[in-house]
Amino acid sequence: VYKRQGVRIDVMTEKQVHGAVLEHNRKAAAMWSQGGRAYDAISSGISEGIRHGVARLAPAADQDVLDIATGTGWTARQVAKLGAKVTAVDIADGLLSAARALAADEGVTVEWRLGDAEKLPLADASFDAAISTFGIMFASNQEAALGELSRVVRPGGRIAVVAWEPNTNAAALRQVVAPFMPQAPAPKTPPPSPFNWGDPDWLFSALGDHFDLRHEKGELFHRLSSPSEAWTVYSSGFPPVQAVAGALAPARREEMRLAFEEWVGTYRTDLGVAIPFQYLVTIGIKR
Repeated sequence: VYKRQGVRIDVMTEKQVHGAVLEHNRKAAAMWSQGGRAYDAISSGISEGIRHGVARLAPAADQDVLDIATGTGWTARQVAKLGAKVTAVDIADGLLSAARALAADEGVTVEWRLGDAEKLPLADASFDAAISTFGIMFASNQEAALGELSRVVRPGGRIAVVAWEPNTNAAALRQVVAPFMPQAPAPKTPPPSPFNWGDPDWLFSALGDHFDLRHEKGELFHRLSSPSEAWTVYSSGFPPVQAVAGALAPARREEMRLAFEEWVGTYRTDLGVAIPFQYLVTIGIKR
């Protein structure tokens, strides 16, 4: 434990981290942790979608609200500023350390918990509402994450899920990065697509037995000064890009930079670049 600007900051031991995160998710947790405080620039860039989800959830003051896969806590801080009592969970201790410091800087109170969306360290029916903005969609075991989302919300409670839509620009960004990823044998069972969470039909089949669902589409723009600034922000603060770039030899990394900046450059404006991302906001009421 140490103090930063008079605020108590807890440092997790490796044993504590492993106890809170399921074994098959520890590699992903380590990757996401690399983003640290720099990841907040990504959250800031996509904050239009985050605000959209918070507005549609409309948490009331003094309600108990859970933020799943909080990252650096952008969503949790917005909900807490509305007067709700917020608990925020993530598998990445590096992101949570940044979240604690950022909340302290803003004078916002949130209970931060290291935990796995597939096995939340929380009691049944303990929240009036739960939200996840571009987070729970990356759970490797979607069935488990869906079950946990349902388990922790009280009957009559609300959920908000904000997720990238399939076959849109978030998927295109993945395709820019994919050629530079290490080649590995194809798994016998392909992993589930995170973009399922942006598909109303899939959500109905996955959650419709427990929630009354409504949806609203949205589009946000990540605005930056130039393609080169976009590369700096994503390669230093967005772990899926950061991890791939960091593993490359210098010449290959330069090829990746050029490919990334070429893609971003297609969204150039007179004032810089504005990368559009399409997403779906889903609100559910627990039966």
